[in-house]
Amino acid sequence: MSSDQTHKIYASFFQCLQQISGEPDPNISSILYSSTINAASYTTVLQSHIRNRRFNNVSTPKPTLIITPTKESHVQAVVICAKKLGVHLLIRSGGHDYNGLSYVSHEKTFILLDMYNLHNVSVDISTETAVVEAGAHLGELYYRIGEKSKVHGFPAGVCPTVGVGGHISGGGYGTMIRKYGLSVDHVVDARIVDAEGRVLDRKSMGEDLFWAIRGGGGASFCIVLSYTLKLVHVPKINTVFRIKKTIEENAVDLVYKWQFVAPTTDRDLFLRVILMPETVNNKKTVQATFIAHFLGDSNKLLKIMNKSFQELKVKKDDCLEVSWVESALFWANMDHKTPHEVLLDRHLYTAQYLLRKTDYVQTLIPKHGWESIFNKLVELGKCGFYLNPYGGIMEEIKADATPCPHRAGNLFKIQYWLNYSEDDPELHEKYLNQTRVLHEFMTKFVSKNPRGVFLNYRDLDNIGVMVQTVESGYNTGRVYGEKYFMGNFDRLVKVKTAVDPDNFFRFAQSIPTLPKTLRADVRPFSRI
Repeated sequence: MSSDQTHKIYASFFQCLQQISGEPDPNISSILYSSTINAASYTTVLQSHIRNRRFNNVSTPKPTLIITPTKESHVQAVVICAKKLGVHLLIRSGGHDYNGLSYVSHEKTFILLDMYNLHNVSVDISTETAVVEAGAHLGELYYRIGEKSKVHGFPAGVCPTVGVGGHISGGGYGTMIRKYGLSVDHVVDARIVDAEGRVLDRKSMGEDLFWAIRGGGGASFCIVLSYTLKLVHVPKINTVFRIKKTIEENAVDLVYKWQFVAPTTDRDLFLRVILMPETVNNKKTVQATFIAHFLGDSNKLLKIMNKSFQELKVKKDDCLEVSWVESALFWANMDHKTPHEVLLDRHLYTAQYLLRKTDYVQTLIPKHGWESIFNKLVELGKCGFYLNPYGGIMEEIKADATPCPHRAGNLFKIQYWLNYSEDDPELHEKYLNQTRVLHEFMTKFVSKNPRGVFLNYRDLDNIGVMVQTVESGYNTGRVYGEKYFMGNFDRLVKVKTAVDPDNFFRFAQSIPTLPKTLRADVRPFSRI
């Protein structure tokens, strides 16, 4: 886009924002960025929450404008102005989405609403709730909970810089999943801005839309301003450990046994396995890292491990007894004695080049299957796995309780993991091909009809994108929609059609609207 066109859009948007929000000139100009008006600030804001360097190069499409609201009325004005000017709008909270969908669009002109200024976290221990604005990061949420209580927590992810808005609206899970389920299972209210620019809460938006934004991806329906979360109880003493084994140290047998134990053991225990190819003493191998979070002390944990998984040979010396907040530091690969204030650092990690995919395993993998998987990891040499157990309370929550359907019947979830640091297009293609080869290889071991995918780990490579027309969008959207949502997809489409019939909130894998010929039974969203 030429600088003249950019100037024109900036001027039009600036004028519209002033008219709608009634803000004096300095306030609006301080939240509006353009590559031609305030280029240095624009670049800083754009790059500050890009977590995947694949989407931080010259060829990546860039937003014409970036808006960083500091209050709800700014968000309302942005929606109204974007609709009025016919400009495509994207919404970013933390920027951890693996394919950059919150800040990259292939539509000709688009603007970015970056929520990072809206990051207040208010914890009320008397009601055991927290109101968290969408631009907050998980680390901020954990710090504020720990500031108020030693016996409360919240079941969400292990990376402190993940944005609350995307994480929770996409489902959200962490090390307490087997005890407390997904993050969305503990959302009791929300404030949103809808496609008409109205601020709504649970009561005024209605239960259908409230259901949809708890796991269906909020950006398909509205802009989530904040979530009200119900906190969960945690013990004063938590126990964590990290034990590493190579193929030569019986890793294959241990992982084979793990799949029997991890989904069925005491639900206070979450035991992840990371499988990574490595070279040790010039020999290629696979290292299996067993990482635990137990809601209780080490004595209780050792009793459980000695009874159900004595082969791992966990000892007292392997265990660290920590507070819940310290367990969050441990799982974020930091020393658990690190001052808790580090969780407030919104730029804790530098961006890397990364590739991700997911699968669900519903049937135990035989010993020879694990042997072949380890061999394939050695052969490929770069791509690895994060294996995350399910079971526990996940067996008791219905598939349609929220849009997240992958509950009962799943033994564990696989996250395909590949990071690299080289800025080389050829290497990118090579590594991308490794993930494809491994994903194809795993077909016989994972869920089928459909092959399930976790929404927070969006995958464009294997399951496609939406064709952005009303008639074609529904059919192309179903391809990925049924993998993410299974039987919940059609309900999400009906909610979308009712609340946003013109498909204002859209991106490459958003929920589509119904074709106009199929809308007879869809009741329009009531005007409040």
